[in-house]
Amino acid sequence: MEKESPLAARMRPRTLDEVVGQQHIIAKDKLLYRAISADKLSSIILYGPPGTGKTTLAKVIAGTTKAEFTQINATIAGKKDMEEVVAKAKDNLGMYGKKTILFIDEIHRFNKGQQDYLLPFVEDGTVILIGATTENPYFEVNGALISRSVIFELKPLTADDIKTLLHRAVTDKERGMGAYNAVIEDDASDFLADLADGDARHALNALELGILTTERSADGLIHITKEVAEECIQKKVARYDKDGDNHYDTISAFIKSMRGSDPDAAVYYLARMLNAGEDPKFIVRRMMVCASEDVGNADPQALQVAVAASLAVERLGMPEARITLSQAASYIASAPKSNAAIVAIDEAMEMVRETGNLPIPAHLQDAHYKSASKLGHGIGYKYAHDYPDNYVEQQYLPYELNGKEFYRPSGNGYEVKIRDHMKKLKERNKES
Repeated sequence: MEKESPLAARMRPRTLDEVVGQQHIIAKDKLLYRAISADKLSSIILYGPPGTGKTTLAKVIAGTTKAEFTQINATIAGKKDMEEVVAKAKDNLGMYGKKTILFIDEIHRFNKGQQDYLLPFVEDGTVILIGATTENPYFEVNGALISRSVIFELKPLTADDIKTLLHRAVTDKERGMGAYNAVIEDDASDFLADLADGDARHALNALELGILTTERSADGLIHITKEVAEECIQKKVARYDKDGDNHYDTISAFIKSMRGSDPDAAVYYLARMLNAGEDPKFIVRRMMVCASEDVGNADPQALQVAVAASLAVERLGMPEARITLSQAASYIASAPKSNAAIVAIDEAMEMVRETGNLPIPAHLQDAHYKSASKLGHGIGYKYAHDYPDNYVEQQYLPYELNGKEFYRPSGNGYEVKIRDHMKKLKERNKES
């Protein structure tokens, strides 16, 4: 099976020193390298786009650890599979003092109940979890599992990394294509490395196809030219992982176009992301943020539109959801803008960090529990609805922050009405 498996599988590194790329987490002075080398691994989650080495790292750990190593795939495994792993892990730990490492590929595919089942066994050390996911674990993995694991983010391989792997695969006679007497030209390796866009598997698959389908030249060698490479890798991989430059550049352009009130550009970048296979749920999450951060109360309807789009995306799915996303993106882009909401909360949170929990004015404190009145809680509170315009001036902020303003409505959209309304109330109060 090893001989007949795809080139990308055969060329998986067997040791940490064979791993190409990811030096930000597996360089010799880094935590993950030291933990694997010392066989002192704790539960971890490997997060990154396809073809960057998540499964490879798990296989390397399997080859170096003295612990029992078990692998399951969340796309096909169920609770019964986990129960069997846990039962065996308990036996290994109780009878032999041997730890069990459980590698779960595509861990984000497990539902909440399946993830919850693992919690006590991860917490008490029955199993050491290695989860691999292409999705942002903070969105897709149980928060309790996150808190019990160290997250390592894998980045797309650089073009130089992929060229290193291509040349290694061409010359390796044991696991690669060395026995075929092939050579890859520099412009071909440059082309494949660029088109793979950080996905080593994609580049190696194209190389294997090229070697297996190209006739030998008069010199007895198989020449992988740029023309051959172009035939074997037809389309540039759309890189929309959670850390790649292309992903972040495009989502950044999308958000900035909506913020800049350019619905045409917003819809264009939306189309690029959808064409590349971006998760619509990710896109609409960013739209909800933009609706609050950049539109805010200048048009409160924008957030409602974004939230409604989120629900529609879940219920419709693609391709119909593209219409809803376009509607929401163009609405948010066309709406009047205000960042007063984010300025307000950021200033307020900074104030809380600086001053701590200042005493809440006694008249605002809860007066319903026993002994509250004896403590003076709630006494002197003025019920706003008993006064004209449902407004009465009294101390709401802690006394130490008297007069401090956090929310300052802009002069755009509906916030004009908010600003004028608040100004009117305060002026009326001064007159009275």
